[in-house]
Amino acid sequence: MKNILLTVITAMLTLSCSAADKETKVLIVTNLGKITIKLYDETPQHRDNFIKLVNDHTYDSLLFHRVIKQFMIQAGDINSKNATPEDKLGSGDLGYKVPAEIVFPKFFNKRGQLCAARQSDEANPSRASSASQFYIVTGKHYTAYELDKMEKDRGITLTPEQREAYMIDGGAPHLDGAYTVFGEVIKGMNVVEKIELTPTDGSDRPIKDVRIKTMKLLK
Repeated sequence: MKNILLTVITAMLTLSCSAADKETKVLIVTNLGKITIKLYDETPQHRDNFIKLVNDHTYDSLLFHRVIKQFMIQAGDINSKNATPEDKLGSGDLGYKVPAEIVFPKFFNKRGQLCAARQSDEANPSRASSASQFYIVTGKHYTAYELDKMEKDRGITLTPEQREAYMIDGGAPHLDGAYTVFGEVIKGMNVVEKIELTPTDGSDRPIKDVRIKTMKLLK
């Protein structure tokens, strides 16, 4: 019986390790350090699009062009590669959109989530995502009172997981259910924080360029 039990446990551990090995991970190398992200299989169109752009080196040399403390850091504007300090950034894209894959409430805007940027609801009622622009949530911590008020004002009910995450880790709950969350930071959140705290100008662009040197898939 002990041998059978040991065999079952070993098989379960092997399956668990195999599943982890199959996760799609991407290394983002910036001039301020390295960030490792995991892409979700539940958002396959965003996952596959991101993988294609990484393999095509689309993100290499692009800037984190929009950084807001206690909110998020944003990159992916293709016009930022050779931008001068005077250039206004934020509108550069690849000429197509990725259909929304909003898997809510399973995925929400807690700290460290990788999400797709997009145009406003007025211009983009289907909430389709930018082909290249993305943001990583930093956010702020919320009190139980603030979350209660948000639920009442917006007519929503936060899950226990959401409430715990927003109180302990922080995030941006006002974005929940409106943007596609397609991955998360699994290593290098200290680098994300370093980018978040870099001084910015009136357009939320870092005064000193914060650049993606390269991205690559991790095997």
